[in-house]
Amino acid sequence: MIVVSENTDSHFSTPYGCYQLHRYPRRKREQLRAWDAADEYLLNHLNEAGLLQPESRVLILNDSFGAISVALSKWRPTAQSDSYIAHWSTEENLTANDLALESVVRLPSTVELDQQRYDLVLIRVPKTLAFLEYQLRLLKRHLSQQAQVIGFAMAKQIHSSTLDRFSGILGPTRTSLAKKKARLIFTTPDFTQPEKEADFPIWYQLEGQGLQICSHANVFSRERLDIGSRLLIEHIPTDPAYQDIADLGCGSGVLGAVAGLRNPQARLYFVDESYMAVASAEETARASSLTNEMVFRAGDGLRDFARQSLDLVLCNPPFHQQHVVGDFIAWRMFQQARSCLRRGGELIIVGNRHLNYHIKLKRLFGDAKVIASDRKFVIIRAAKR
Repeated sequence: MIVVSENTDSHFSTPYGCYQLHRYPRRKREQLRAWDAADEYLLNHLNEAGLLQPESRVLILNDSFGAISVALSKWRPTAQSDSYIAHWSTEENLTANDLALESVVRLPSTVELDQQRYDLVLIRVPKTLAFLEYQLRLLKRHLSQQAQVIGFAMAKQIHSSTLDRFSGILGPTRTSLAKKKARLIFTTPDFTQPEKEADFPIWYQLEGQGLQICSHANVFSRERLDIGSRLLIEHIPTDPAYQDIADLGCGSGVLGAVAGLRNPQARLYFVDESYMAVASAEETARASSLTNEMVFRAGDGLRDFARQSLDLVLCNPPFHQQHVVGDFIAWRMFQQARSCLRRGGELIIVGNRHLNYHIKLKRLFGDAKVIASDRKFVIIRAAKR
C-alpha cells in the first residue's frame, strides 16, 4: 500500500456538493489539484444559468480527473475521453465519494456515442487541435435541437484557432469574460451547416522499414515519425533470446512494430494511456504483416504487468500530463520498467538532451549508458542487474 502525503487541498466545493478528489496516479507530496479554475467556472455557470434540469441528457468530453463527472453524477452523464488515466481517476473519485460507478457512463474515444441526443455538452478543450476537430465533427449528429455546447479551459489554452473550430463545425460561437484565468466557450449549434467527416485516421509509409503507420486524431506526431523515434529505431536490437518486448507509451506503434520485424520470436506488448494510440498501434501492427504474438493494452504504463516479465522495454517518454509539463510521468515509466524487466533485461529510451534522463536512470538501474546522440536527442540503455 502506497501512503501519499497530502500537501494540497483535495476538497472540491461546487454548487452540486463538496467532493474529495485526487489526481491519478497518486504521487507523494502532490502539489496539484484534481481540478482547476475552468472546472469551477463551468460548474458555477451551469448553476447560475439554471442549465441543468432533472431530465437533462449530459455529455462530458475530456474530463481531466473526473471533477465534472463526479459533480454532475446525479444526472448520470456520459463521459467520453481518450485517456485511460481520466477514466481511472473518475472511477476512483466516484468510489471515494460513495457514488456508484454506474452513475457515470465512461466511454473510450474509440467507442462511438450511443444514439441518444444530448441536451448539454461540456467540452474541456484538449491539448491537440486535431482531436478537438475530430470530436466536434462527430458530435453534431448527437445533439438535440435545443442542445447547448459549452467549452471550458484555462484562457491560455483557448486560441483563435480553437474558436474557429467551434464556429466552423458547430455554429455561432462566443467566449465569456475571463475568471481566475479561465474562460468558457458558448456555441449555438447550426444544423443547417453541412457536415464533413473527420479526416482520420491518417496513414503514412515509414521509408526504409516497409511499414505502414496508422495515426488516429489524438496521437503524437500524427503525420510523420518524430525525430527522436527515428533515432531510436536505428538502435532497436535483435536478440533471439528476447521472449517479451514492450513498446511503452506506444503512440502509433512504430517502435514495437520495428522490434517485431527484427525479433519475430518475441511476444509484443503495445501499451499507452491513450485509447487512440493503442488503436493506432494495433492497426499499424496488423498492416505490417508481423508474425509475432501481440497484446494491445490501454493502461497506466506497466502497472498491471507482472514483475520480471519482460526482456526489453522501448520508450519515447512524454514530458507532460495533459497541459502540465514535468518528468514525473517518464520517471514513473522508468520505475515500472525496472520492476517488470527480468535480470539482464534492458530499457532503451530516447530523450531530449536537456532532460538528463541518464542521471535518473543510472540512479535507478545502477547501469545506464548513452549509446547514441545527435544535437538534440540521446539514446540511453539501462540494464537490470
